[in-house]
Amino acid sequence: MTPLTDRPEWHALAAHHPTVADVHLRDLFADDPDRAVRFTTTVGDLQIDWSKHRVTDETLRLLVALAEVVGLPAQIEALYRGEHVNTTEDRPALHVALRMPRDRSLVVDGVDVVDEVHQVLDRMADLATRVRSGAWTGATGRRISAVVNIGIGGSDLGPAMACDALRPFADPAITVRFVANIDGDELWDALADLDPAETLFVVASKTFSTLETLTNARSAKRWLLDGLGTTGDDAVARHFVAVSTNAEAVADFGIDPANMFGFWEWVGGRYSVGSAIGLSLMVSIGPDAFRSFLDGFHLVDEHYRSTPLAANGPALLGLLGIWYRNLFGAETQAVIPYSHHLRLLPSYLQQLDMESNGKSVGIDGAPVAVATGPIVWGTPGTNGQHAYFQLLHQGTALVPVDLIGMAQPAHDLGDHHDLLLANLVAQGEALAFGRSAEEVAAEGVAPELVAHRTFPGNRPTTTILAPRLTPSVLGQLLALYEHKVHTQGVVWGIDSFDQWGVELGKVLAGRVAGELTATEPPALDHDPSTNRLVARLRAARGRA
Repeated sequence: MTPLTDRPEWHALAAHHPTVADVHLRDLFADDPDRAVRFTTTVGDLQIDWSKHRVTDETLRLLVALAEVVGLPAQIEALYRGEHVNTTEDRPALHVALRMPRDRSLVVDGVDVVDEVHQVLDRMADLATRVRSGAWTGATGRRISAVVNIGIGGSDLGPAMACDALRPFADPAITVRFVANIDGDELWDALADLDPAETLFVVASKTFSTLETLTNARSAKRWLLDGLGTTGDDAVARHFVAVSTNAEAVADFGIDPANMFGFWEWVGGRYSVGSAIGLSLMVSIGPDAFRSFLDGFHLVDEHYRSTPLAANGPALLGLLGIWYRNLFGAETQAVIPYSHHLRLLPSYLQQLDMESNGKSVGIDGAPVAVATGPIVWGTPGTNGQHAYFQLLHQGTALVPVDLIGMAQPAHDLGDHHDLLLANLVAQGEALAFGRSAEEVAAEGVAPELVAHRTFPGNRPTTTILAPRLTPSVLGQLLALYEHKVHTQGVVWGIDSFDQWGVELGKVLAGRVAGELTATEPPALDHDPSTNRLVARLRAARGRA
């Protein structure tokens, strides 16, 4: 495999960089006023304005040439055909199949995966309909009023984010909560005001062995049985369902395997919200809205597969990320949704991006030649403007920013939404163009304060707008970022679909847990620091 930095297209891009690096966005717009039109892309309902980036037509040409020479178009096709693009685990990455329409077919390794997907979706819809209608009742015959999703990572971040984002579409008669952290305070808080007789738990774990999830599930089971005053598995069967592939472990827990919803090895957790992992979401918003959510994903899937790279929204965002990460040395990427209901989106994208592309080894096993995945972070606007935007505007770090907004609010409260959108637009303008020392001085600012009141600008932003935050629009937005991540992984030559980096900590945690809870002082053979921490915690827990 040819290292990225050995390719002529990479050298051409690197040679081009100095010609643009010090050019201000003020000058780019002055020289090319039409860039605001040309550097805007529409993907479904999403309007993506990337004109406030430090790029020219030549930059775009060189980025596309690099993507083509590393085989991005072929890799996109390989993804959609179900080839084993997850090379270290020798399996496909078929999240795109989760949202294909029922009339499509995709045969992979002799199996029509689309048919399998819709069989599971139909079973999910049946359960969701029964819970929402009151036909599904708890052990005492009372209808379900609360659903608690127990999972972690992709089994939590996706459905939790989507439930929060789509709250206006939720059934108000059903409370949906999420528990992920093994910290017992989270489970305690989630259950404190719920009635066991009216609570349904969704336990989401592919292997049904995840430490955090099963610990929380066992504690939830005790809470349920104590609250109902029973010890029978009949009660568990009425109040627990599972999203898993381990029928034996599910049955041992007391869950009826008929209420187990499977998913597949070819979908990673961070790409799984459209699978049975989204069961809690489907209960909340209903099967029809969930289908619209999947349709939104599929719309962008089709765009990514069929649109030339120079107009391909996800690919362009990915290539712009390459430009800043590798040529400008930007280490982070901020995502700022100007939407309260999208407040969990940055956390969701942290896993999507950083677990996918936080790699230092290429698919050939050799160290990567360039920096890979950025640190993704952010909070809703306008909150961030009163916190870290100081650094974005006047700090020494270059941080590309995505600004996301909806033209219409979920709830129209007078001038609130206009003021919110005004801040979104103004921040993009301020970050791009700043305020020069001459402009500050002309406003009569004292000379000794001019430097402090100057904004350098030239900070790149992408503005993503949609008409309204609907299930379809949310699906479109998530697919946009999924395929952006894929684009970058292909260019960097890494496997975006494995996550071996999370394994070592899990293994060591199991070992340390045994040492912390042992009745007799264990023989500790960690490093001196870890040994001392274990001993100190044992003493604090009364087990010295």
